[in-house]
Amino acid sequence: MTDNNVLADPALRERLEAAAFRRLLTHLRQRSDVQNVDLMGWGGFCRNCLGDWLHEEAEAMGLTLGKDEGRTHVYGMTQAEWKARHQLPASQAQLDRMAESLAKNEAVR
Repeated sequence: MTDNNVLADPALRERLEAAAFRRLLTHLRQRSDVQNVDLMGWGGFCRNCLGDWLHEEAEAMGLTLGKDEGRTHVYGMTQAEWKARHQLPASQAQLDRMAESLAKNEAVR
């Protein structure tokens, strides 16, 4: 770590975090082969969560951004369109792993 820690500056940190988030969105849009059920199963969040978190943060700031609008922003298209193009049926193993992961999320809130 250097003495010049850019993360110590709140404005710079926010800009860096926003840029990293935009990069994450680009990555997820390009990796449509990665299913939401797998993201949920291994990481405890998915594209829907990111869209919902945008909605919740906007609401906390007194702004209006619907869940569907947040999800559309994350997907780069409507959720229904993404599902029709990319979503595969989930296996029972994927669903079981997701259920275990969701239970772990309760400790994070």
